[in-house]
Amino acid sequence: MQKVMKNNTFREIFDIIMLTIGTIISSYALEAFLIHNNILDGGVTGLAIVISKVTSIPLSFLVLIISIPFFFVGFKSLGKGFLLRSIYSMVLFSLSLSLFELIEPATEEMLLATVFGGILLGVGVGMVIRFGGCLDGSESVALVISKNTNLSVGQIVLIFNLVIYAIAGFIFGLDSAMYSLLTYFITFKVIDFISEGLEQAKAALIITDQGTTLSKEIYKKLGRTTTTLRGKGLISGQKEVLYCVLTRIEIYELKKIVDNMDNSAFITILDVSDIIGNHIKSSNKIRKLG
Repeated sequence: MQKVMKNNTFREIFDIIMLTIGTIISSYALEAFLIHNNILDGGVTGLAIVISKVTSIPLSFLVLIISIPFFFVGFKSLGKGFLLRSIYSMVLFSLSLSLFELIEPATEEMLLATVFGGILLGVGVGMVIRFGGCLDGSESVALVISKNTNLSVGQIVLIFNLVIYAIAGFIFGLDSAMYSLLTYFITFKVIDFISEGLEQAKAALIITDQGTTLSKEIYKKLGRTTTTLRGKGLISGQKEVLYCVLTRIEIYELKKIVDNMDNSAFITILDVSDIIGNHIKSSNKIRKLG
């Protein structure tokens, strides 16, 4: 028991360190490459940049204020741990933006700023997502909307970003909008690579001795149902295999749930290129079906 607690403490400390590094990289990419060149990030940050440019309200303040309501919406689906890590990341993100606002831009060449800014931003945000946090509340809200609609998280985020880039094109010019859109696609691909996934949808296979208990906890914490299969290990004997479809920002919480309930369980995360059929996304739909 003490060994498990020690390992959990070490993991939490390591995760916080990686969240910190990822957040600082993200804020540096924005201030050193993108914002000075009127290149927008997507999501809540992009919206905050537009408002800041128009009103001269500090970006660091806007990012924090606009993001908080989004994260509380995400809290309902991803739990207290997600909320605390995201708030920590956002507060640090806001402070880092204030600090890096004082530095000179790394380049004024638009193409260089787009490519290198997009890559660095993707690395930073990808690290934050991989270690259980979130810098953009729009993705957590998109997750909630996705659970109650037929739209994927990626589709909802893309629609939201296209609206922001259209506004950017109107205010800053068409070139700015096109460079911003290019930055978004670069960042998106890098985020996928860093956070271990090329698709929004993921499938988890969990081999465990506590299938029923884990299934209930996954449903309770994430609102995701699981399918239970029977398996037999060559050495370990009879096992239960849980199959669960989820999104990339839920993977961290899933790992925590499994680690806390059965630290001898074996987890495999798979890419899902498409979902066909009536996939139950929320408890509301389950109640309706019942």
